[in-house]
Amino acid sequence: MGHMNLQFLEAAPAWVEQRKVYRHPVALNRAKVRKLGQPSELATLIDLSISGCRIETDAILMKDDRLWLRFENGEALVAKAIWCRDGQVGCQFDATLDKGLFRALTLITE
Repeated sequence: MGHMNLQFLEAAPAWVEQRKVYRHPVALNRAKVRKLGQPSELATLIDLSISGCRIETDAILMKDDRLWLRFENGEALVAKAIWCRDGQVGCQFDATLDKGLFRALTLITE
């Protein structure tokens, strides 16, 4: 019986969607983020749901940081950084996002 030399391609880990609420894609460049006691930094809102969002920023943020987010013409929202990777941050809002603000940011009409 001959010896077979098998080669396998290395696969990246599968991305498993674990959110309870679908996030809608947006591209809002006029967002701001700040940690307690820190100045605001510019951020881009990448996607959004009524319970959280993903932002892209140059700010130095870490998992579990408490954040204040402000979107275009909106009030400041308190959130928690759930994950941080490659300049992007997944945020969970402390309170559900107001439906009017959600519609305005995602351009959804129901």
